[in-house]
Amino acid sequence: MKILVTGNMGYVGPCVTRHLSTAYRDATIVGLDTGFYAPHLLRKDGILPECEIPQQYFADVRKPPAGLLEGVDAVVHLAGISNDPIGNVYEAPTMDINYRSTAELARQARDAGVRSFVFASSCSVYGFSEDGPRTEQSEVGPISAYARSKVLAERALEPLADRNFTVTCLRFATACGVSPRLRLDLVVNDFVASALSVNRIDILSDGTPWRPLIHVHDMARAMEWAIQRSGPFLVVNVGSQEGNYQVKEIAFAVADAISGVKIAINPDAPSDRRSYKVDFRLFRSLAPDHQPIYDLPTTIAELRDALREAGFNDPNFRESQFIRLRTIRRLVEQGLLTPDLSWSLRPRTATALQ
Repeated sequence: MKILVTGNMGYVGPCVTRHLSTAYRDATIVGLDTGFYAPHLLRKDGILPECEIPQQYFADVRKPPAGLLEGVDAVVHLAGISNDPIGNVYEAPTMDINYRSTAELARQARDAGVRSFVFASSCSVYGFSEDGPRTEQSEVGPISAYARSKVLAERALEPLADRNFTVTCLRFATACGVSPRLRLDLVVNDFVASALSVNRIDILSDGTPWRPLIHVHDMARAMEWAIQRSGPFLVVNVGSQEGNYQVKEIAFAVADAISGVKIAINPDAPSDRRSYKVDFRLFRSLAPDHQPIYDLPTTIAELRDALREAGFNDPNFRESQFIRLRTIRRLVEQGLLTPDLSWSLRPRTATALQ
């Protein structure tokens, strides 16, 4: 078996390639990534996770190299603009990368004889909901460019699926947990980093909004399942019933794991536009052997220990390499990326490469 993983050099990707290499020991894992976050490793030894796979392409998913899909049996499509803040600033490239290039890559994959296409979608497509957990049949209500791009991609993928081309859209809960390329612009990861660096967690809302959570390793387990499933097209929420938390519950769980942390809640804050509980019963019925195994306390303890081991103590971490929007903006300001988020051949200064 040959498995192509796009976006394998981001936050989730290294965990996915490592897991698939173990789950499918005879498979050849191939990576494709544009490399925006390649040097941003949590560990200081500088060893790239991509050294663990036999082949790595450095390319924009909008312009995949010739022969990329030759002999590929399954595509795990992670590549994309990763969150609301980037999508709000760079809406046009978000649509090109997350929506249009997804549909085109899937079409090319089908024509090349690929059997399975796994798309990393998001529960953020539900937006704001007060009338119970969202199921796959619930109306979507995307409130950001990122979420809209996921909805449009799902809709573009459905007509491509047939009995020879299985398409699985995994609507993931909010990612969390340790990765070789850690992100700290995710709610659990942010709270742990803030607790460690300033002994304080500031909740910008009244703390009541709901977020479903899933560990990156459990995301990888779901992708393993999706590769092997049969049937033409499926949209499924991926997470666990127990993984639905209010934001304030997450903060107090972090405070339980890290002593001396103060929590500040803003009771007068305007309503958070994102709040949704999600129903994951369909995933539980379809994939009983690939259910999430990481709970919130375990995830928090793992993050705490990994950050301490890495010597993390940065009270300004929201301006650091661990925040995806900051990285993108720096690359654009330095002339290394064009406004459409393509690599430039003409950086503005020599120091931009340092």
